[in-house]
Parts: sequence; C-alpha cells; structure tokens
Amino acid sequence: MVNEASGWFARVDHECNDRVKQIEIWLDAWEKSVIKNIPVAAALPENWPILPAGLLSEPGTVLDTLLSRFEAEEDGRSVRGIGSIQVKLVDLILADEFKNTNSMKNKEPLATISISALPPGFRAYAEQMNNDVQTKSKMDRFSQETNNQTRTGIPIPFADLSVGAGIFPDRMLKIHSERCNNLRSSLKKEDTIRLLEGLQLLDASEVAVYATRRRLLITLMKLNLVSLNDEEEKISKLDAELILENNVLCRDILIDDWPWNEKPKFIVSKPPWLRIKDKFRNKENGSELRKRMSEELRNKSELNGKLRFSALRGNVNLYRLYVERALQIVQKDGKLRMIVPDSLLREKSSSPLRKILVSKNRWETCWSFSEKSHRLFPGHSQGVLVIGIIAGGRTEVLTSFGPLEIGDFSNKEGLNSKAPFLELERGPWSTWTDASWAVPRIPRDSLERKRALMAINNLADEPRLGEGDNWLNQGGKTIRVRAGEIEQNSNKISDWEDEKECVPLIRSGHLKLEGNDVILSHPAVDNNLSEDSPERIQSIWEGEIKIKDKPRIICQTIINSELGRRLLWSVLPKNYVLANSMNYLQIPEETCKMLIEEFGDLENGLNIIVKYLNSDNLNIWSNVWAANSNVNNYEIFDLPFPKLVNTSSLPFNGNKSKI
Repeated sequence: MVNEASGWFARVDHECNDRVKQIEIWLDAWEKSVIKNIPVAAALPENWPILPAGLLSEPGTVLDTLLSRFEAEEDGRSVRGIGSIQVKLVDLILADEFKNTNSMKNKEPLATISISALPPGFRAYAEQMNNDVQTKSKMDRFSQETNNQTRTGIPIPFADLSVGAGIFPDRMLKIHSERCNNLRSSLKKEDTIRLLEGLQLLDASEVAVYATRRRLLITLMKLNLVSLNDEEEKISKLDAELILENNVLCRDILIDDWPWNEKPKFIVSKPPWLRIKDKFRNKENGSELRKRMSEELRNKSELNGKLRFSALRGNVNLYRLYVERALQIVQKDGKLRMIVPDSLLREKSSSPLRKILVSKNRWETCWSFSEKSHRLFPGHSQGVLVIGIIAGGRTEVLTSFGPLEIGDFSNKEGLNSKAPFLELERGPWSTWTDASWAVPRIPRDSLERKRALMAINNLADEPRLGEGDNWLNQGGKTIRVRAGEIEQNSNKISDWEDEKECVPLIRSGHLKLEGNDVILSHPAVDNNLSEDSPERIQSIWEGEIKIKDKPRIICQTIINSELGRRLLWSVLPKNYVLANSMNYLQIPEETCKMLIEEFGDLENGLNIIVKYLNSDNLNIWSNVWAANSNVNNYEIFDLPFPKLVNTSSLPFNGNKSKI
C-alpha cells in the first residue's frame, strides 16, 4: 500500500506541480464529498489519478502527506519517501491520555419504582422526570469539577505548537463526538463551542494554518457538529469558521510570545525533526537565513533578561527547542505529549534538554519504537519516541516503555499492561548515567533484558575511559579518539597485489567477527583470501606513513547491524595506515610507558586492553546506550574502564582480538 500511495503522489505531481494548489484542490474535493455525501474520489478533478483504496478511508492522511511534501520542498529536502504521521499512533496517544477523563458516566437511576409497573398514562411522565433528574445530576457534578475540561473529558485549553495539517485536533474532535452522543442537542452544541474556543493551535507556516482551519471545519461537518442547513441546535458554519480563525494562528512560537491570555492545560504535538543547518537549502540566500535564524534563537531572551533556550547544543535540532518552549508555555501541572526522535534518550547533544525534563519537570513516561520494528513515519529512518511530561516539580521515577509493538496498544485504552517497561528511579539512574539522564535501550526479550540490566549494574560504578583519573590516562593527559589518517577517495589507494611491496591500508571492511573473535581480515595477514575477495580491494597505500613504528588500537566507525555486535576492536600492527572510516585511540607516551612496565611490552598491553573492549558486557553496554548507528567519540570516552592487571584477571569474559 505504501508503494501504491507513493506512486499516486508522484502522479499528482505530474498533473499539478504547484504544491499549494494540490492542497487547495484536495480540501475542496474533501469538503464537497462531505456536503454532497459522495466519495472524495468522485469530487476530484478528472485529470487527477485514480485514488488507491488505501487512501480512500482517511482523507486527512492525504492532506498530511501533501503538506509534508510541500514543507520538505520549501526547505530544499527531497520529497521522495516523505510521508505523514500514522493516524493509529495519534489515536493511541489520545486514547491513553483521555482514558480516565470522561466525566459523563451515568449514575444509577434515582427512581425506586420500576417504570414498567406504572400505569401506561404515567410512564412517559416518569421517564421524562428520570431524564431531567439525571441531566441535573450530571450538570451539578460537572459544575463542581474544575474548569479544565469539557463535559466529554477533553482538557482545555488544548494546544498544538506545530499543528501541521491538524491531525491531533482532528482526531480529538472524533473522540469528543463519540463521547457526546448521550448529551442533549443543546448541551452538545454548548460543549462543542467550549471545546473549539479552548483550542490553541499554532504553526509557523501560513499554508499549514490554512489547511488546519479547513480540515477542522470539514471534520466538524462530517461529525454532524456543525450545521449544513442552519439548524438551531447545531453550530453554524459561519460561527465555526470565526472561532477557528481566532484559535488557529500563524506564529513562530520559538520566537513569538504566547498569543492567548490563558496558558494551555494540555499540549500534544509532533514538532519538526529538522536541524537548522538543513533548513532553507532551497533558498538563494539559505546560508544567510540559517545564520540569522541560529543567532536569533541563541539570543532570544525573556523580559527578565534570561535566555529563552538552554537546550541549544551542536547541530541544533528544532524538535528540542519545541519541547523546551512547550514546557515554558503549559500551565503548572499541565501535561505534554510530544513525538520526537528516539535519539533524544541517549545522544549527548540532548543532555541539556533531558536535564530540564528531569530536574524541573515530572518526566513520567516514554514510549520507544525502534527504527527496525516499526516505520511509524514513512521517510524517517530513526526510531520514534513519545514522551509524557507534567510541568513543574522534578522527576523521581521515569517509566520507559519499549521497544514497543502495535500489539502493545488498545484503540480504547492506549498502552496495555503487558508492554515491556523499565522504571528508572532517580538515584540508580543518576549513577548509571553520571546525571546525564540518558535512557538505556533495553531489549524486548525478557532474558536479554536481565542480561542488559546486569551488565549496566556491574559496569556503572567503573571509571570512564575519558576521565582524567582513569588508570590509562597518565601524566595528566587523556586518551583521545582520532579518525584514520587516509581519505578513502585518495588516488594513492589501490588494490592488493601479492608480489608488490606496499603499505597495508585498513578500512572498516577489514574488521570481521569470526565466531566470538574479532579478526583483522586483510591480505597482509591472511594468505588464504581468494583473488576476488572484497578485502583485497582498496587495501594498499602508496603514500607516506604518518604514524610509524607503533601499534594502535582501532575501531570501526559505521555499525554493521548484521554482525550482532556494535563495536569491533583490534590491534593494528606498526607501519600500517588507517582509512578515515576507522577510529583509533591516541594513547599518551606516559601511558605507553606504563603499559610496557605493567605487561612486558606495548603490543601485549594493547591486546589485553582490546580483549576487554571486545568483552560481552561492554558490548551490551555500548548497545543499550547507543544514540544512533554511528560510533560517536563521546560514546568511546564514556565506556566504563576498570584497571586491568593481566588477561587471566579480566573482570568479564572477553573476546580475543586476532592479528
């Protein structure tokens, strides 16, 4: 279905290459289909391609995708593979959030006489009396409750700071419609108006605001909450349009102030997953616009002079700023649900944001979906994360659910009780992460989960490789992680020739896993490689050797997930060169002298270190704390590294590195 839908959007581009016009045409057809009660496909222009079955049932999904493609092209990104958030995920988030908010549960009837026992002439009167008593009871109970939700249990004000094409408020209106079926027409109208006036929807794109206003109006008509024929017991179309015009606004909330007097009680959103450096690629002055945007965000301050954002670090991703901004805007004790990349849990550049979530708010839950098991966003190759936060206070326990599967959810109740989870208590959690509040990626299998938790507990108290007081960092100097010295596109690289005197070049493909052993598979050390072996390709360096007469500890930088191991370590012999697809440890001279004293010679000492680096427990550690599929330098610096004495006294079962 995904391929069929992708092909349909490509054919739409062929018929109409104006993406704003595409959105207008689709909205016109959708509105016409609702008013005339005909399929949306019948309302499309004749030259548009035939709508595939998979897109017929959810017109909103088409609108979401059309807008996503428009925004991608505006930023200069490829529209190929661009999709939209899945409706099912939105429904699951809202179902989980609203499962305990419906206040319209009926009490037992107050009458003590069976109506069927009354004479026929009194039955209608008695039934009306019971209905009036029940309605009054509900109204009295409602008036006693806080003013923070509708009669149907929707918290208001309800906000989305990056509303896109309006999928969250659209699905929220459907929940409201289902819940108000038992309300009298006058109360249904009153409650719907209250809900619409409680919407606080923003987007920095005028096209998105236009799309959301029209979508919500169409949805209200489809749900029979807005009148098409001026019925008094329903909201008029004009009144609904006026409310939406005031409550769906075009604002860049990262820079602008909050435009309403009241702060939201509940914020739900999928903010842009976009780095500043990836914006404006389609603009002639894109570089200038990016620089201006970055400076404006970094320098933005509040009336008290305090900088607005503290989560700006590295290649700033906008989603982090939206999360921090949402926490500034929401009411105290208000709630946030936001869909963000799974990397927020572990990447170093997200550490300032995690500290805000933990130290100044109650980070209650996170739902993790791996990039391998679920593609919740077509076009996204990374894992998906849903975070749930209560504003204010501080986090004592975070419940981390995952890796999740769709089977872990119910359409009515959200997350079910069988979903795998881990409770992170503040004390042990702080020890595990040195108070960076990273969240480990724990396997789903129960046995593997136990092994992972055991490895974390065993290693958490050990000193880290990059810490100054680690035993490997001698003479006040620390080990550094360096990239290989040879550019792989150099014209001085050639294929292996057996008879030729040459300098062996090692690239990532030369590190292999053989059973439980990491080996260096290169024609310089393995005479049994066949002539057509890929290890013989680009394996000779014909230039100068920069690092001579010293063996090195090396590691690949790009993960091969098929190996089942994240990091592969080996000792590189002296007078070999290393491609820049590899990392190596730059070990201080003082440390080299210490290794010779401790282990007899340098190469023996390096092999003992490598044996520990390839140990099973350290591999588990690197997997649970990995932020992405690349080996980041800080990941190596943060590896737990106890003092090693000799190969027989290693604290963990290790793998031998062969040369």
